[in-house]
Amino acid sequence: MRKFFGHLGLILRHRHRVIRNGFHCGIGWHCLRHDLSKFSPSEFWPSVRHYAGNHSPVMEERLENHYFSFICQHHTHRNKHHWEYWVDFFQGRLVVMTMPWVYATEYICDMLSASYCYDPKGFSGEKTLEYFVTRMGRNYMTEATRQYILWGLTRFKDLGFKGLKKKDTKAKYEELTAKYPKTEILESLATPGQLPSDAREFIIPRN
Repeated sequence: MRKFFGHLGLILRHRHRVIRNGFHCGIGWHCLRHDLSKFSPSEFWPSVRHYAGNHSPVMEERLENHYFSFICQHHTHRNKHHWEYWVDFFQGRLVVMTMPWVYATEYICDMLSASYCYDPKGFSGEKTLEYFVTRMGRNYMTEATRQYILWGLTRFKDLGFKGLKKKDTKAKYEELTAKYPKTEILESLATPGQLPSDAREFIIPRN
C-alpha cells in the first residue's frame, strides 16, 4: 500500500505541476492531457511495483529486466512530449524529427516538474539544466529540438517563467527550426560509458 499511494501521489503532483507550468508558458489547456497514460493498467501497476520515490520506476524496471522497460515503451509511444516518440527506424538508421513547438515546450514543463517532484527542497533551474546537459548526448533529438530545450531551461534558470512567455518561446522555436533541418538521419548510436549497474546515475543531483 505504501508504494501504491506513493506512486499515485507522485504522478498526481507531477501532473498538476506540469499543468501549472504549462499555463505560465501559454500551453496550459494542452497540458491537461499530460501523462494520462500513467493511469492505464499497463503503466500504473508496473510503476507501483518499481516505485522508488526519488527517481523514475523505469530505471528500477530496467535493472530487473536486463535493461528493457515495458513502462517506457508504453509511455513514450503514447506521449508526444517525449523525444522517443519522434524517433523512427529505417534501413538500420535512426530518423529523428524535430518536436513541434507545443510538445517541445511541454517537455520543458515536464522536466521542471519532475525535477521539483523528485527533490522539492533541492529544486532549482540550475539543477534541472545541469541534468539535461549531462544527459543530452544520449537523447536522440534533432539539433533544433536540442537547442530549443537547452534555451528554454537556460531561460528558466536565468529569468524563471517570465522568460518563457508564449511569444518568446514561439519566436525562438521559429528561429531554430528555420536554421536547422526538420529531420536528421543518424548513422550510428551514441553509447557513452557503460550501462549502469544501479539507479544512482539517474537520480536528479542533490546538494
